[in-house]
Amino acid sequence: MAIWQLLIVLFAAVLHASWNIASKFGAGAGYFFAFAFSLFSFFIYLPWVIYILMTEGISPTFEVVFILALTAVVHLFYGLALLKGYQKANLSVVYPVSRGSGPLIASLVALGLFNETLSAWELLGIFSLCVGVLLIAAKEKLSDLFGRSEAWVGVRWGVFIGTIIASYSIIDAYAVKTLALPPVLVGWVASLGGALLLLPKVLNNMAALRTQMRGIWLYACFVGFFSPLTYILVLYVLSQGAPVSIVAPLRESSMVFGALAGVWLFKERVSTPGWVGCLLIFAGIFLVAT
Repeated sequence: MAIWQLLIVLFAAVLHASWNIASKFGAGAGYFFAFAFSLFSFFIYLPWVIYILMTEGISPTFEVVFILALTAVVHLFYGLALLKGYQKANLSVVYPVSRGSGPLIASLVALGLFNETLSAWELLGIFSLCVGVLLIAAKEKLSDLFGRSEAWVGVRWGVFIGTIIASYSIIDAYAVKTLALPPVLVGWVASLGGALLLLPKVLNNMAALRTQMRGIWLYACFVGFFSPLTYILVLYVLSQGAPVSIVAPLRESSMVFGALAGVWLFKERVSTPGWVGCLLIFAGIFLVAT
């Protein structure tokens, strides 16, 4: 993996942490905030998408239409599964397991699907990144996380959601690497899932939308711009030949920047496993870069 590709992925990770921080200011509005930034994403990137469709002469073959439709459906399914998983099990279990398992599954699948080859150091780096993500996201002792019988419900949901994360990672990588579709188009289609998921619920409660979003529309606009941009940058790197098996776990390094920003801005506490996770992620970045 080229150094410039690594730097773009790390920059995307910083952007990912930034818009997640902005999301904290709108968290009180719940799904109204999620719908608002999804809607902003749709309109902000629509002119760019129209320009691409008019100038690049993309042929709407069956495979192209199928892949774009599939990524929209899988991203929508991801949103539904995430909501259901959080209903059925503790977020403190579902979230770290899904974020840790998703990149690992994507890496393993990509090795076969895209005929990627990795050195021993890169394999060790990927493992270090995934374990680091798990430790940061857990925010508690792993013995507590997996030591309770009820926690295994969350583990199963986490792995299931991680599989969906791996699925859309592979599908979108295929779109930009094999079909040579523009990353902006793929990223824009992928972002439609959230808006479609929440549209019926918001339409039934428009008065509450105006009330809940009062004073936080600017944050929604910020997230609406930078959330797709983060993913578009990752897809661009993939379209330039970067291996999915490395990029998928590497983009999760955003959790380090998010954790450090949480300490600085919100005075959040990072547990000892969390600091170990940060070190493992930095070690993983070093290993895949060598």
